[in-house]
Amino acid sequence: MKTILTLVFGILISTAAMANTPAKLIKVETTIQQVTLVTKVNVTNTQNIEVARLYKFKNSRIKRELKFVSKSYKSKIA
Repeated sequence: MKTILTLVFGILISTAAMANTPAKLIKVETTIQQVTLVTKVNVTNTQNIEVARLYKFKNSRIKRELKFVSKSYKSKIA
């Protein structure tokens, strides 16, 4: 019980000490600058439609080609 009261007393004293210290206010000078926005939009109507293919795995076409097996590689039953 004595340790709890000592701890509470220490917290109360420390918060009271922090509350009594004045906060330093720092004044900042601000400057005003003029900003001009220049926007140019070039709109061109193009009818070129390009198709891009997405493969799930990297180098899937190469791997598919490397897996090619011809009929001559299969074993024959005598």
